[in-house]
Formats: sequence, C-alpha cells, structure tokens
Amino acid sequence: MNRSAVLLVLAALILGLASGHWLAGFREGSEPSTPAEKKVLYYRHPMNPSVTSPVPAKDEMGMDYVPVYEDQVPEAGQAERHPSAEAPKERRILYYRNPMGLPDTSPVPKKDSMGMDYIPVYADEETPGEANIVKISPDKIQKLGVRTAEAEQRDLVRTVRAVGLVEPDERLFHAVTLKFDGYIEKLHVNATGQSVEKGQPLFELYSPDLVSAQNDYLIAKNSRSALKNAAPHTQAEMESLVQSSLERLRYWGISETEIRQLERQGSVRRNLIIRSPASGVVMEKMAVAGMRAMAGGTLFKIADLSSVWIIAEVFEQELALISSGQAVRVRLDAYPGRTFDGKVTFVYPTLNPETRTARVRVELPNREGLLKPMMYAHVELTGISRPALAIPQSSVLEGGKRTQVLVNRGEGRFEPRVVRLGVRGDEWVEVLEGLKAGESVVVSANFLIDAESNLKSALESFGASEPPPGDHADHGGM
Repeated sequence: MNRSAVLLVLAALILGLASGHWLAGFREGSEPSTPAEKKVLYYRHPMNPSVTSPVPAKDEMGMDYVPVYEDQVPEAGQAERHPSAEAPKERRILYYRNPMGLPDTSPVPKKDSMGMDYIPVYADEETPGEANIVKISPDKIQKLGVRTAEAEQRDLVRTVRAVGLVEPDERLFHAVTLKFDGYIEKLHVNATGQSVEKGQPLFELYSPDLVSAQNDYLIAKNSRSALKNAAPHTQAEMESLVQSSLERLRYWGISETEIRQLERQGSVRRNLIIRSPASGVVMEKMAVAGMRAMAGGTLFKIADLSSVWIIAEVFEQELALISSGQAVRVRLDAYPGRTFDGKVTFVYPTLNPETRTARVRVELPNREGLLKPMMYAHVELTGISRPALAIPQSSVLEGGKRTQVLVNRGEGRFEPRVVRLGVRGDEWVEVLEGLKAGESVVVSANFLIDAESNLKSALESFGASEPPPGDHADHGGM
C-alpha cells in the first residue's frame, strides 16, 4: 500500500473516533435516563393515589401499584405538590377500635364477634379516647333541635300505678249465727244493703231450748229469793244455780238488753229478739220469716263500711317499690276529678302466676259512705325517694344488649357512651356506671345523632379493608 492510502485510512479512523465520542456526549446530555436508572421514591395505589407503599404491591383487584420517581416530585419554590406525589409518611397506629362503635379497643389487630376487622386509629387522625366521637356542624345542631341536660344528684321519685276493687274491711265484718235451734217468727231487717245500728232488732226467734233456759233461770232466781233466810250454804248453792242459768243464756248469745227485760217481766218470753252485733250494712241475708234456723247457720252478714279496703294488683317488677305505710292516692270512675287519700297496710305474700301481679291492700276512711264495695279504683302509689346520680329518661338510647347516652363534648362533638342504669323514676333514671356528675347528655334529637354515629362506624368498618399507608404486612411483595 502506498503512503497516500495509509494516510487516508488513518484520517478516516480518527474522524470516526471523534464522531463517536461527540455522539456519546450528545446522547448523555440530552436523552432521559431509562426507568431502570431512575430512583423510585414509593409506589401508589393505581385507583387511589392517597394509598401508598414503600415496596412494590398489588391492589385488591390484582393491579400493580404505580411507581413514583424522584424526578416527578417538584423542587422547592415550584407549585404545591399534588397529594398523590407526596412522599409517604410513617403513620403511627395508636390502637384499634370496634368497627360498630362499641367502647372496646385493642392494642393489636383483632376481629369482633361478627368477624369484622377492628379499625386502626392513627396518631394524625384523632386523639386517644375520641375514636367514636361524632362531629356535627353548629347549623345542623340548630336544625336538629339538639337539647342537653347535666347528670346531677337528685331525689328519684317513682309513682306506681295500678288498678283495684273496693272491698269491705275484713276486720269490721260480722256474721249473725245461732248457737241453738229455733224458728224465725218475724224479720225486722228484711233487705240486703239495709243499714243497721248496733243493738237494732234483726228478727224474733222461737226456740224450745231457749224457753227452757229462761224458765230455769227464773226458777233459780225465785228460789234464791224464797230461801234468803235459809242457811248460808243453802243460799250459796241457790246463788250458784242462778248464775249458771244466767251464764247459759249469755253463752247462747242472748243480749244483756233481753236478759234485763226478762228479769223485769219475771215471766218466760216465747219469742226472743236477736239484735245486730255492730253498726253497718247488711251484705248478705239468709234469714226468711218462718224458716227453721239451725245452730251454727249464718243468717246475716253485716259489714261496717266506715273504713274500706282497696285490693290493688301491682306488677311483679314494681313490688320492690311498695312497702307498708306508703301514701296512696285513689281515683274512682264514679267521682271524676275527685281523689281519696289512703295508705298501704299490707302486701300479700303470694303472686298470681297468670298475671304476674301481687295484691296490695290499701286502707281508706269512708265516713261519707261514698266508697262502695266492688267499685273500680285507679291507684297511684308514691314509690321510693332517694338521692342518686340521675339523667332524664329521654336521654337513654336502648338498643339490644347495650344502653347508651350521647355525651356532649362541646364544639359540636358528641360521644356515644355505654351506661349502666339503676332505678327508673317518673322522669329521671339512676346512673350506676358510665357518667359523672356535671357531664352533659343529649335529651332531644339523640336518635338522629346516634343514627349518624352508627353510619360513621359502618362506613369506617368498610374502609378498614383498605391497607393503611406504610403497613408492610398488608401488601404482597413483587
């Protein structure tokens, strides 16, 4: 090869090397780096940019998380970053709370009785103890008509209401019977419901035994007079005979009035008058003129209605509120607008298994005679009165196995709180656990707030299936 040809080959080689070096420099300065050379900051959810992961992952539909590179984040001084482009922050979980809003928390992940995951509560979301708080705007509070009342110490009074019937006082009931056989000759009281006074004649009776007893008494009495000058022991024997004859008449129920009249007359009376043993009203009359009256048979039943009973039926769950001596107010259908005052005198020891009620005896004075047996009565018994921490009945939300109230935490925040209740009064109810004196509870529109609280818990329980940012355990690696 000649010298000129060698020079041409060397020149071509030098030119090619220079061109390659220049193209390599141009390509390095102008073309972007390949994705493999970029620095990945984190990976974001393909459908929800707010959900991120520091490692490659897949969503619930199997789609890959989208990588976010370092050169996609604006530098300082540029426009505000979009939330999807922000670097992930490590979120600290405070605890896990019940998905249905129950006051139950756990320091570790767990499931409730229905298999639902407990919801994580992060430090940047809410403060400890406020996981279940419902936040409502002031204008919505005004539209709902929310009213509150404080839990306070007060005397609880509960009125027990029952129904009953007016009955005669059993202690003022009298039965007229005979201790010997006889025949009713004439009736002086011949109608049921007739009022009688003590000592008033009821009927006239003929009895051979009674005639014989009168005759024995008069003979003994006359013999004593005839032997007044006899020996002392003889007079003593006759006096004993007189007294025994007299006692026989008394044992048979002959009144002192009839005995004195027999002594004055000095002769046997064929018919003897039987008188009323007490004042009252004839409740039953079995005596009929001309009938034979047998010893032991009841001829009249007389009740003194100056004081009556009301036998009220009280439900089993209210018996603990009833005791002897309690004041009672009674209303009767026969006297609208009028009340009668009485008191409890006895609580019967047995229970009706069919109605689950117990009988309570109420005693009332009846000097005017307005209260009549078998009248229908409405009874109000003033129950227990004792100091207790109490809240209005309207603030209580009953739901299944739990009882709760809505506590006003201020600034439109309301906390559902489970409470344990005690005795219920007419308008207030005792709080045994769950509240302190001075805490404010919602007494109106609480059902609407509670519904919103349940809705919030339900929505959060559905959202609990989404993995929180930075949670490595919930993402599958690639």
